[in-house]
Amino acid sequence: MSKHYVLAALLGLGLVGGAHAADAPLKVGTTAAFAIPLEAAVAEADKQGLKVQLIEFTDWIAPNVSLAAGDIDVNYFQHIPFLENAKAAAGFDLMPYAPGIINNVGLYSKKYKSFDQLPQGATVAIANDPINSGRGLQLLAKAGLITLKPGVGYKATEDDITANPRRLKILQVEAVQLVRAYDDADLVQGYPAYIRLANTFDANSALLFDGLDHPEYVIQFVIQPANKNDPRLAKFIDIYQHSPVVRASLDKVNGKLYQVGWKE
Repeated sequence: MSKHYVLAALLGLGLVGGAHAADAPLKVGTTAAFAIPLEAAVAEADKQGLKVQLIEFTDWIAPNVSLAAGDIDVNYFQHIPFLENAKAAAGFDLMPYAPGIINNVGLYSKKYKSFDQLPQGATVAIANDPINSGRGLQLLAKAGLITLKPGVGYKATEDDITANPRRLKILQVEAVQLVRAYDDADLVQGYPAYIRLANTFDANSALLFDGLDHPEYVIQFVIQPANKNDPRLAKFIDIYQHSPVVRASLDKVNGKLYQVGWKE
């Protein structure tokens, strides 16, 4: 049996690394907040002969579990601090591959038009996971409502609050549920993408946004290190970052409340 015949047989069985790349669809995992522009990228990829399967998850745990298990090829829903925390907690061997966008996160209030109007003992709802709660605390510090220990950054916890002159009562809520706290809390950490999905109040109405103050919050395309040379992946990312159709979808979904995390 010739070496060429053996190689052809192995390729046919999918036993040679990378043999799947030209045939199997690229499987991309995401969450609802990022799905619509990705759908536009999937459609553009199909026009260019690249098959992509988009898989939408309903929580922030399953996309990394699925990626680590090899059930998907890449996920797109998390920034680097979230990824590093997930890796430390679960031992995932995952890495950022390419940057996506950064969504502005804001502080919203149904009852008050400025931070000066907040009463003593006002209730503030922030995310309850270790990373996004730190982002909420950083926003409160930027607003001048609390003071944090120097240098704590996104790892900030309530234990790092050194001053809270208004005696704010901080309530921790699952990030995707924060939009529901808008009616009850005096101030809420809000994610415009989820606010738009809920369609209950104006995502542009925040008293303060963080924007690119913290570039570590750019959402990343995340992979297993073994997949870093997958040509399907490189092509799909190029489409996402540079297709006018995808950019139009990003603008429609996010308005002005996002920035791109890559060099244009």
